[in-house]
Amino acid sequence: MYLPKIHRQPDFFQIPQTALPRRPEFPLKFNPSPSSRLLSSSLSKPSFKLSSIPNAEASIVNNKKEKAAIEVCNSFSEFDDLAPDGDVYLNTLRLVECSMFAAVTGLVYFLSNSLSIENYFGCFFSLPIVISSMRWGVAAGRKTMVATAMLLLVLSGPVKALAYLLTHGVLGFSMGSLWRLGVDWGLSIFLCTIARSAGAMGYILTSSFLIRENILALITINIHASLTFIFSAAGVNIVPSMNVIYVIFGTLVLLNSGFFVFLLHLLYSVFLTRLGMKASLRLPRWLEMAL
Repeated sequence: MYLPKIHRQPDFFQIPQTALPRRPEFPLKFNPSPSSRLLSSSLSKPSFKLSSIPNAEASIVNNKKEKAAIEVCNSFSEFDDLAPDGDVYLNTLRLVECSMFAAVTGLVYFLSNSLSIENYFGCFFSLPIVISSMRWGVAAGRKTMVATAMLLLVLSGPVKALAYLLTHGVLGFSMGSLWRLGVDWGLSIFLCTIARSAGAMGYILTSSFLIRENILALITINIHASLTFIFSAAGVNIVPSMNVIYVIFGTLVLLNSGFFVFLLHLLYSVFLTRLGMKASLRLPRWLEMAL
């Protein structure tokens, strides 16, 4: 008779019969480890405060408002500069007027020299410099004179540019500066006469150097011969010396320049009065009553 063999199970499959399962006790109690305590404490206490968020947002909003206000102020300042009484507008207007006066004066002087009609327009070549000085100051008159000379230097060469400076530029700058400073007419005519005479002498010396001929000596010799002929025709046996001739020549130059400057004062006073600049002029009483 065959009897089946019962195999013995291994120990790890055996369940002890004496150890019964226990019901869990409520409430459950856990004994947390130190690491879990640290983790729970870090989660329960955050490192940042929620109350600091509104302050940050308020500071950002304030910065944006300040930037917007600065941009608005800058835009308003730009509009103020472009206004008729702004600095940018006035500087631009001054530059444009000085350039226009310089261009017109240079072209008229160039054409008058080319057509040999300079003597008919000679009294108007100093007027733009005077107007610039009266409207924008002495510096504007100086810039107009220099710009005109540079334009003539390009168009006609250095000789014509130097001739303009000596005969018209220095006179116009002197007259405009003196009128701008409110100098009396008597002193203005005297100083402008000296400036005109000095420019005429400089023009004579420059022309003598260019043509390799002493023009001043020729002028004095002709004056000496004319005076000798007049004295001999009158029956006066007097031969004037060269020093006397030089004194007579200088006196004639000063008289010529003085009359020319006086006529320019009258002419330019009338022009500036018609242009509405009478308030900035210091005219004599008799001329103010006439105007």
